[in-house]
Amino acid sequence: MTSLVLLFWIAAGIVIQLTVYLCLVFWRHWQNYQALRGSAADLNLPLPQPTPAAVEIPAAWAGWRNFRVERKVFEDAAHAVCSFYLVPEDGQALPPFHPGQFLTFNLEIPNEQGSKESVVRCYSLSDSPHPDCYRVSIKRVPAPTGCDFPPGRSSGFFHEQIGIGSSLQVRAPAGHFYLDHGNFPVVLIGGGIGITPMLSMLNWSLKEHPEREIWLFYGVRHVQELVMKAQLDTLAAAHPNFHLRICCSNPQANEVAGRDYQQHGRIDLALLRQELGLKPYHFYICGPTPLMETLVPALDDWGVPDSHIHFEAFGPASIKRHKAGATDLAIPTSDFESSGIVVNFARSGKQLAWQPSAGNLLEFAEANGISVNSGCRAGGCGSCQTTIQAGEVSYSQIPDFDPEPGSCLLCVCAPTTSLTLEA
Repeated sequence: MTSLVLLFWIAAGIVIQLTVYLCLVFWRHWQNYQALRGSAADLNLPLPQPTPAAVEIPAAWAGWRNFRVERKVFEDAAHAVCSFYLVPEDGQALPPFHPGQFLTFNLEIPNEQGSKESVVRCYSLSDSPHPDCYRVSIKRVPAPTGCDFPPGRSSGFFHEQIGIGSSLQVRAPAGHFYLDHGNFPVVLIGGGIGITPMLSMLNWSLKEHPEREIWLFYGVRHVQELVMKAQLDTLAAAHPNFHLRICCSNPQANEVAGRDYQQHGRIDLALLRQELGLKPYHFYICGPTPLMETLVPALDDWGVPDSHIHFEAFGPASIKRHKAGATDLAIPTSDFESSGIVVNFARSGKQLAWQPSAGNLLEFAEANGISVNSGCRAGGCGSCQTTIQAGEVSYSQIPDFDPEPGSCLLCVCAPTTSLTLEA
């Protein structure tokens, strides 16, 4: 045997050994992969799927449309929350909306002078889309304890003066806080009247995606504050994929855990970790600012991806996320303090040095005696839209109402340069 033939056989042996080794490695990885797939199926874990793109639903109509109140139903034991069923006076079918969006109302409310004042307010839709009617569920806001502030003006107007047959001016459904299409598991968290958009999301999901795993954590002080409890219990009994958890922070003496509610205490991360498995949940949260300020950062710390946390607070709020790269909704003020920014209100003839402590341009204008139309004060209704004649602004949050080019919403923005406004 020559040296060349010997070298050939040595090389062939090395190649054969390498091939056998690679085949064994591939086989072991394939077995592990199949075992993981089997475990996922046994545990009912969803396999990774591409995130579906949001379905675009254009604004149904421009401007105001007249609706008639067809029904008025109280939804809680204390008669503090009332649902209003609205049908269009023109008789035309209603287009669909994203579950979680709101309606904007132009209300003519009597004032102390005996005349009527136009007040714009936004209220969440509380049911899934229907072609014949919309539903909003409005909580009557009482006067705060221990101070001279009056009760909620618009909610009191709805409860006291809007009845069956009343006519209301309504703008098309809007808002960027809504449930996306898809089969990914969902956790809905509603605090107090923040349950209303969650009801819309829940009803739509159970109708359109009954196979989806969906959790609802509903936080109130006591059972008497619960909205639509009988309907929620019925839905939970009828849909095995729907898990209802009612949390009472201050239950009354006759209210029993396990019968009237599931959890004594507030909704917090410890409760979520106890109840939820390790799945790619999307979290949708709506409630008072203290709930948002604690829960949203806690979910960040737990490792929930920023893209899986969706929230809406009552009124203007600045919810900070801890993660690097996450959007911070707070307007930075340190640069303003030394920049010498001046805001010129052209129509009012006032030129004022910007004060970052004002928070936003609407409050800044009001503090300096400048009258500006306003409604929701949260970027939803567009009442405070004002033309920018010169300069630039930045927003503390993405407004739900899209301002016209060359204008801004004063309630959710602040100047980044010296500014001239048509106000």
